Amino acid sequence: MTSAIILGTGSYTPKKVVTNDDLSKIVDTSDEWIQTRTGIRERRFAEEDEATSDMALQAAERAINHARIAKESIDLIIVATMTPDMPFPSTACLLQTKLGLPCIPAFDVQAACSGFIYTLNIANNMIRSGQYKTVLVVGAEKTSSILDFEDRTTCVLFGDGASAVILSSSEESSVGLLHTDSGADGEHPEILCQPAGGSAMPATTDSVSNRQHFLKMNGKEIFKKAVRVMGQSCINSLEACHLTSDDITLVIPHQANMRIIESLAKRLEISLDKFHNNLDLYGNTSAASIGIALDEAVQAGRIKKGDLILLVAFGAGLTWGSQILRW
Repeated sequence: MTSAIILGTGSYTPKKVVTNDDLSKIVDTSDEWIQTRTGIRERRFAEEDEATSDMALQAAERAINHARIAKESIDLIIVATMTPDMPFPSTACLLQTKLGLPCIPAFDVQAACSGFIYTLNIANNMIRSGQYKTVLVVGAEKTSSILDFEDRTTCVLFGDGASAVILSSSEESSVGLLHTDSGADGEHPEILCQPAGGSAMPATTDSVSNRQHFLKMNGKEIFKKAVRVMGQSCINSLEACHLTSDDITLVIPHQANMRIIESLAKRLEISLDKFHNNLDLYGNTSAASIGIALDEAVQAGRIKKGDLILLVAFGAGLTWGSQILRW
């Protein structure tokens, strides 16, 4: 059966570096407070005129170049984002035009920080069905556009960026995306959400003055749920592939909180040396997070042919997922 392999990776982070000390000048926080609780030292913020689709374009072009393919060979674009340029049309359609690829299908996926894993799984199944041969998968976020800089518990956590992969069909059934485990639980959306701006709470003077268009999060509840669902999802994927933790070459987790990553490593009994982390430099870039770390690992030579890679994420919804790739 046809499998889907990653031909190329790419990522982009804005030039503007915002340190913890920078944030301490506008909100009641400190470098020590942030690093102790999260592991984050700095993050990148996009310029005011730099939209999610602009960052997506940068990452996509780098992935295309890395894959050494003609962009015209791409027959599908899927973008994972919770911060689209606008509610509609999709950011994927805007990216399609910026790439100069008219007429091919393009759509967005909204699974928050799990978006990259959800989108890779969709692309994988599209390729395995035989309908598509080469898919551009992008995770891109301008989270700075929805941060409340009067809320020190959330504004220090997030950053902007984009990542992309070129997924292509292969006759080698033993390589590529071997398995995806994913799930969602929408029972308590209020623990991580953007309350206003949708049909349930359209924009009004009151919604704006009450700061309901910014991201809201219950950090303690998210931490508890994230550790549990990420660990179980990884175990499910390992069991489905008849693998153990010892078989994994590299783990690329969603970059949200170093304490969560440490707890995951302990549960899976995998050394932190096997984790690729860039949380300290970029913070939580939501759907772009895993792809940025994956591209870094590839460019740094941490991933070689035949390696088994474990990806894992959680996000608003709640959503979660894990994947096992054989490079």
